[in-house]
Amino acid sequence: MKVKVLGAGQEVGRSGFLVNCDGANYLLDYGVQLSKPPLAPLHVMPKEVDSIIISHAHLDHSGYVPMMYVSGGCDVFATAPTFDLSRLLIEDMLKLEKDMHPFGLPEVNKMMSHATEISFKQKVQRGNSSFELRDSGHVVGGGTVLVESENKRLFYTGDINVRGSRMLREADLDFGEIDLLITESTYSQTNQMPRKESEEKFIEFANEILDQKGTLFVPSFSVERSQEIACVLKNAKFKHKIIMDGMALKVNEIILRYPEYLRDYNVFSDAIHNAVWISSHEERIRELKEPCVVISPAGMLVGGNAVFYLQELAFNKKNGIALVSYQGEGTPGRKLLDTGKVMVQGREKKADAQVRQYEFSGHSDRDALFDLVKRIKGNPKVLTVHGDGQSCTKFAEEIHERFGFDAHAPKMGDTVTI
Repeated sequence: MKVKVLGAGQEVGRSGFLVNCDGANYLLDYGVQLSKPPLAPLHVMPKEVDSIIISHAHLDHSGYVPMMYVSGGCDVFATAPTFDLSRLLIEDMLKLEKDMHPFGLPEVNKMMSHATEISFKQKVQRGNSSFELRDSGHVVGGGTVLVESENKRLFYTGDINVRGSRMLREADLDFGEIDLLITESTYSQTNQMPRKESEEKFIEFANEILDQKGTLFVPSFSVERSQEIACVLKNAKFKHKIIMDGMALKVNEIILRYPEYLRDYNVFSDAIHNAVWISSHEERIRELKEPCVVISPAGMLVGGNAVFYLQELAFNKKNGIALVSYQGEGTPGRKLLDTGKVMVQGREKKADAQVRQYEFSGHSDRDALFDLVKRIKGNPKVLTVHGDGQSCTKFAEEIHERFGFDAHAPKMGDTVTI
């Protein structure tokens, strides 16, 4: 079994791994890095690939798959919610960046015409090899990938949340001995605040703002984070009005169709239906007339309805802004966090609202990643990917020191054979 790293080598974004097995070639993820301009993984000829497997819907794992349908037409496998969410996110990306990608809606439609939905633990045979998805605990329908060929076994984490969340079950790590582990390293060098503590502090802040008759704005990623925040508020028996807006509403509709992928469907359904779903600008303005919690994309305040809410709410000291999503370098969210300033019609203005950040990551942190490696059976080679340079290289060194595994942080274009 031979693996070529096409992306996510010592960086976060554009994940892609080409796996050559006996009688089959698999492409595990093919994502895009949403920089300016967007960056793609290394090119792979469609004829070199028999099957594409999408671990989960986030664009840094799914966003470049349509490229494989410009001149190709192989089967693509994922869970049903992954296909629905991927299509939604890719179409939204093309709407926002229509001239920046070498493919368009025809290729997205062609991808979907080759889609084969599979469930967790459903083994797919190709030649003398097979693959299956296991629950990753990271995003609805998201999976890790297990590939078997010639008595060799590869386990690819994609993005993983070993402990799960309010919405999702913990990751399934019951898969026996493996020979190669490809693991994400996003937070390998940092521990996050325990989730229970994050939730308590967030709820405390929400109550504090609403008690002083202010409005709390929670800019959130539309897939998962928005819904998770609604579940956290529901669990805390939060008494005040909650409104949800933007693409999060389409995501709500998709997730409601897949109860089997959730930890507790009733909790999720209650939380989502407990919120006011905003369907027009008039409604948006009307609902803001009284104090409430606003959950709306974009999570880093880049575009979307978040810009409207920010401008409406940032300049009143009664209001609050709770940043619950990762804030990338150079984004308006990071600027607000670091400087307390927002851009309004091209001019910087100081925000008067109280700004706080809370950790609600869908990724495993340092302790959870080491727990993952500790639970791995066998004596595998380990590739640490999907993290900034230091997160990957240091993690590989630490894995070797602690567990004795042959571990290293590959660069884009590197190949490993087992």
